[in-house]
Amino acid sequence: MKAVRLHGAGDLRVEDVPSPGALAPGWVRLKVSAAGICGSDLHNFRTGQWISRAPSIAGHELAGVVTEIGVGVTGFATGDTVVADSRFWCGECTACRNGRHHLCERLGFVGEACDGGFAQEIVLPARLLIPVSPDLDPAVAAMAEPLAVALHAVKRLAPQSGEPVLVLGCGPIGGLAALVLARDHDGPLLVADRNAARAALVAQVTGGTAVALDAGAIRTALGGRLPTAAIEATGSTAALAHLVGALDGGGRVALVGIFHGRLDLDPNLLVERELTMIGCHAFTGELPQAVARLPALAADLARLIDRQIGLDAVPDAYARLIAGEATGLKTIIRPHGVPA
Repeated sequence: MKAVRLHGAGDLRVEDVPSPGALAPGWVRLKVSAAGICGSDLHNFRTGQWISRAPSIAGHELAGVVTEIGVGVTGFATGDTVVADSRFWCGECTACRNGRHHLCERLGFVGEACDGGFAQEIVLPARLLIPVSPDLDPAVAAMAEPLAVALHAVKRLAPQSGEPVLVLGCGPIGGLAALVLARDHDGPLLVADRNAARAALVAQVTGGTAVALDAGAIRTALGGRLPTAAIEATGSTAALAHLVGALDGGGRVALVGIFHGRLDLDPNLLVERELTMIGCHAFTGELPQAVARLPALAADLARLIDRQIGLDAVPDAYARLIAGEATGLKTIIRPHGVPA
């Protein structure tokens, strides 16, 4: 089969590889119908930070069709359409026993701890699979995992009724968080991104207001106020430092971006202005919620897709995304060919 494998930092190859072998008990074989490129995939490619085995087939945002079921698997049948939970947890540590799989002491992710979805086939533990409607566009179904991340970030931020919220970064997670806020929150929504076309798209889809990351521009958009709630989805330490200066006293930031580098921040700013930084890692129980919401959000999610590509185009897509050239939010890989 054809697959995209990460051999090391900066070394991504499209290769012909053997199909996955015999199923282990409790595992399922899928024909991958669609997979999304995530910012964490790009981060791992650039830094090698999470390479635990190489070469490894990348990709943890995926939808597929069940083609074979291993011994002991119940609740699935061949032909079922599913999406995958990206979190590969141990099930034994204190966090796992308490249902906090995203904080597992030995947490890995599909595409790193095991081969991922940038391939024509994948095998995964049945425990990681959630059924979805076969009528759903596979490209939309593959966005269930990042939608769950966005839902978790909004939940962690917990905006109050009527409270203005600024979403910094209109990539996949920021854009999806803005979409969730547009549907679930009754306060003003601001979006900011250095890519003006992408910010404009997210503002158009969500009904939010695109602004520059500037306290004056934000005050103008909010009638003289500054926001007290924000989601940081750029992963830029420089952008986060600017964001801190654009929040009102008592403000809080939900951090969901994957950062490069370390933050040089005077902690007295947090003390004197009572600012709160909230870490948001993956998701807890939000993936079933995301799947349940896909049909109602399908039209908007489709508008946020930048393009759909085949496996051969993945290395070029990585280069384009790292260069910040995408105008949409999500690049979707179709391993068996891009639909006409």
